Amino acid sequence: MGLDVLAVFSHPDDAELTAAGTLLKMKSLGYRTGVLDMTRGEMGTRGTPEVRAEEAREAARLMRLDVRLNLEQPDGHVWLTEESRTALVRVIRTYRPKVILTAHWDDPHPDHSNTARLAREAARLASMRRYDEEAGQGAVPVPALAHSAYSRLVVPSFIVDISEHVEDKMRAIRAHRSQFYDPDSQDPVTRISEKNFLEQLEHRWRYIGSLIGVAAGEAFYVREALNVQDPVALLTRPMNIYS
Repeated sequence: MGLDVLAVFSHPDDAELTAAGTLLKMKSLGYRTGVLDMTRGEMGTRGTPEVRAEEAREAARLMRLDVRLNLEQPDGHVWLTEESRTALVRVIRTYRPKVILTAHWDDPHPDHSNTARLAREAARLASMRRYDEEAGQGAVPVPALAHSAYSRLVVPSFIVDISEHVEDKMRAIRAHRSQFYDPDSQDPVTRISEKNFLEQLEHRWRYIGSLIGVAAGEAFYVREALNVQDPVALLTRPMNIYS
């Protein structure tokens, strides 16, 4: 089963927080979409791996994903090892994504930054015929990579208009009930479980959208040069000329 877009993130709610709007939009355009969680989130302050797995399944349903996978790397210990690279290469060769969405290597969370580096290295290694040759999968074309531009120091290469998908994105996020605000929860409070965290997050989507003159957006950074087929179509789309 081939995928058009595969989101590769560290923990079972990262793709929802970062790229759910884009995944929903791609699905609405007829593309096949998937998420690969690198870990089960077992080091999280709230919830258990079993609870988080069930939440991830519900979020996948809400995002209308074609597939959701978990690489079961150790949470808090995602490293660039031969084992982790090979495991990710095998996923890429199995699903042959055209585009990989992932974190940015400048992310302050070590798992996030290492996941970004793993995605870049595995994407290239998957195209090398003699890498992991004994698995018998064969080489695949190098997928394009887009990194979520979360840090204020990272200038986006492009912004995806997710205005029509904000409510569904929020539903997918809220599917991870153990991680976010619950007045009845007895678990310790974390940054993302604070009462106003999701509201602040939506303000961020609204701000990013305002940069291109739309209601909400998700920002991405591409290290490689973009191959633009039609500059007129690209540059004449509505945008905020004062940004």
